[in-house]
Amino acid sequence: MRPTGYLHLGNLHGALKNWITLQNQGEFECFYFVADWHALTSDFADPSMIGTYTEAIFIDWLSAGLDPEKSTLFVQSAVKEHAELFVLFSMITPVAWLERNPTYKEMKEEISNRDLSNLGFLAYPVLQAADILMYKAYGVPVGIDQLPHVELTREIARRFNYLYGEVFPEPQSLLADTPKLLGIDGRKMSKSYENAIYLSDEGVELHRKVMSMFTDPQRKRRTDPGRPEICNVFSFHNIYTEKQKVEELEIDCRNAHIGCTDCKELLSKNIAAGLEDFHAKRRYYLQHIDEVRDIIKEGNRRARFVAEKTMAEVREVMMGKSIY
Repeated sequence: MRPTGYLHLGNLHGALKNWITLQNQGEFECFYFVADWHALTSDFADPSMIGTYTEAIFIDWLSAGLDPEKSTLFVQSAVKEHAELFVLFSMITPVAWLERNPTYKEMKEEISNRDLSNLGFLAYPVLQAADILMYKAYGVPVGIDQLPHVELTREIARRFNYLYGEVFPEPQSLLADTPKLLGIDGRKMSKSYENAIYLSDEGVELHRKVMSMFTDPQRKRRTDPGRPEICNVFSFHNIYTEKQKVEELEIDCRNAHIGCTDCKELLSKNIAAGLEDFHAKRRYYLQHIDEVRDIIKEGNRRARFVAEKTMAEVREVMMGKSIY
């Protein structure tokens, strides 16, 4: 995850819960990292908050249930081998592969308050491929918007293996059950769009954001029947409200027996209740920040151990016997 802001509910349900499930299955060796170099692709002009957001992400990860005893949790820039593999991959990646990236096009159109004309922004999927393939990943738990990036990673792995021999697997995408949540304005929930409900939001701030969420645009009066299948508030009820109550809400909405304000009031209470344990753990880690930093240091060490072995293999097949 990029440290370009605080984590939000879209991160939790689109990726983080899936990470925790994979970790707890015990079937995989899991590596999760904060992508601080990736943050520079869009925030290079003002990187002053990257360190703060990096630490905050680790606190949220631990609070949500990532376990440093079961997963390797680390910071991207602490493992310099990522940069080396990125350079080597950039030698074999056609520019046309990067220019067709739909996320690149979308962000160029949507984010007008930042300069995204830099090479790093265009080439960040190559760095992402290095991040993934460094650990010879067979599966990548992502949100639906990251599917094109995983496919590009597969293409880079395929091209590398064709040129130099079978070194990397071609990873598959592992989608969460809820791969995409919309923000309070109806667009994709994103730190960049400033439309997110953050995991750290509590009390008045959480309530304010939920009450400002867009609903069915055609339901202008309380007496108008609603369409829960297109209402963003209802999609959150599917996560935070008991199934029987959701079924009742659907009927009441379609028959105009409940208004959007009452529906959002209930959602606000249910989200607060659903995040109660998370917020309690988050307060603990905020008071024990040295414990968090020790976890990061150990995760960095474990990631470097694996990365060093991968790069020794890559150097040999690409450059011949290393002299350094």
